[in-house]
Amino acid sequence: MNNFDSEEQDILDAFEAGRLQRSENLEKELESHRAIAAATFKKDARINIRLSSKDLRMLQARALKEGIPYQTLISSILHKFVDGQLVEKSINK
Repeated sequence: MNNFDSEEQDILDAFEAGRLQRSENLEKELESHRAIAAATFKKDARINIRLSSKDLRMLQARALKEGIPYQTLISSILHKFVDGQLVEKSINK
Protein backbone atom coordinates (compact mmCIF):
# COMPACT_ATOMS: atom_id res chain seq x y z
CA MET A 1 0.00 0.00 0.00
CA ASN A 2 1.28 3.48 -0.84
CA ASN A 3 0.83 6.81 0.88
CA PHE A 4 0.40 8.93 -2.25
CA ASP A 5 -2.22 11.64 -2.49
CA SER A 6 -4.31 11.78 -5.67
CA GLU A 7 -1.97 14.22 -7.44
CA GLU A 8 1.08 12.10 -6.66
CA GLN A 9 -0.73 8.96 -7.81
CA ASP A 10 -1.70 10.68 -11.09
CA ILE A 11 1.95 11.58 -11.69
CA LEU A 12 3.10 8.04 -10.93
CA ASP A 13 0.44 6.58 -13.23
CA ALA A 14 1.46 8.95 -16.05
CA PHE A 15 5.13 8.05 -15.56
CA GLU A 16 4.45 4.33 -15.59
CA ALA A 17 2.27 4.69 -18.70
CA GLY A 18 5.02 6.63 -20.50
CA ARG A 19 2.91 9.79 -20.86
CA LEU A 20 5.45 12.15 -19.28
CA GLN A 21 7.76 14.13 -21.56
CA ARG A 22 10.91 16.09 -20.85
CA SER A 23 10.44 19.86 -20.77
CA GLU A 24 11.61 21.74 -23.85
CA ASN A 25 13.36 24.31 -21.64
CA LEU A 26 14.81 21.86 -19.12
CA GLU A 27 18.01 23.77 -18.31
CA LYS A 28 16.14 27.07 -17.91
CA GLU A 29 13.58 25.44 -15.61
CA LEU A 30 16.26 23.71 -13.56
CA GLU A 31 18.12 26.99 -13.09
CA SER A 32 14.89 28.69 -12.03
CA HIS A 33 14.20 25.96 -9.45
CA ARG A 34 17.77 26.17 -8.16
CA ALA A 35 17.41 29.92 -7.67
CA ILE A 36 14.11 29.49 -5.84
CA ALA A 37 15.60 26.79 -3.59
CA ALA A 38 18.64 28.94 -2.81
CA ALA A 39 16.46 31.91 -1.89
CA THR A 40 14.21 29.73 0.25
CA PHE A 41 17.04 28.34 2.33
CA LYS A 42 19.17 31.48 2.47
CA LYS A 43 20.13 32.24 6.02
CA ASP A 44 20.66 35.97 6.24
CA ALA A 45 19.81 36.77 9.86
CA ARG A 46 21.45 35.93 13.15
CA ILE A 47 19.90 35.51 16.57
CA ASN A 48 21.24 34.89 20.05
CA ILE A 49 19.25 32.67 22.33
CA ARG A 50 19.71 31.44 25.87
CA LEU A 51 18.89 27.79 26.54
CA SER A 52 19.29 25.57 29.52
CA SER A 53 22.47 23.51 29.28
CA LYS A 54 20.34 20.36 29.51
CA ASP A 55 18.25 21.38 26.49
CA LEU A 56 21.38 22.28 24.54
CA ARG A 57 22.98 18.91 25.31
CA MET A 58 19.79 17.14 24.24
CA LEU A 59 19.67 19.13 20.99
CA GLN A 60 23.32 18.37 20.31
CA ALA A 61 22.76 14.66 20.97
CA ARG A 62 19.73 14.59 18.68
CA ALA A 63 21.63 16.42 15.95
CA LEU A 64 24.50 13.95 16.27
CA LYS A 65 22.03 11.08 15.94
CA GLU A 66 20.57 12.74 12.81
CA GLY A 67 24.05 13.43 11.42
CA ILE A 68 23.64 17.19 11.15
CA PRO A 69 25.07 20.21 13.02
CA TYR A 70 22.97 21.21 16.02
CA GLN A 71 22.49 24.76 14.68
CA THR A 72 21.00 23.27 11.51
CA LEU A 73 18.64 21.14 13.61
CA ILE A 74 17.51 24.18 15.62
CA SER A 75 17.00 26.19 12.43
CA SER A 76 14.99 23.35 10.91
CA ILE A 77 12.78 23.06 13.99
CA LEU A 78 12.10 26.81 13.99
CA HIS A 79 11.37 26.81 10.25
CA LYS A 80 8.91 23.94 10.58
CA PHE A 81 7.20 25.70 13.50
CA VAL A 82 6.67 29.01 11.71
CA ASP A 83 5.61 27.17 8.54
CA GLY A 84 2.95 25.22 10.46
CA GLN A 85 4.61 21.86 9.83
CA LEU A 86 5.54 21.16 13.43
CA VAL A 87 2.73 19.26 15.10
CA GLU A 88 2.43 19.02 18.87
CA LYS A 89 2.45 15.44 20.05
CA SER A 90 0.63 14.73 23.31
CA ILE A 91 2.07 12.10 25.60
CA ASN A 92 -0.44 9.86 27.31
CA LYS A 93 0.84 8.56 30.61
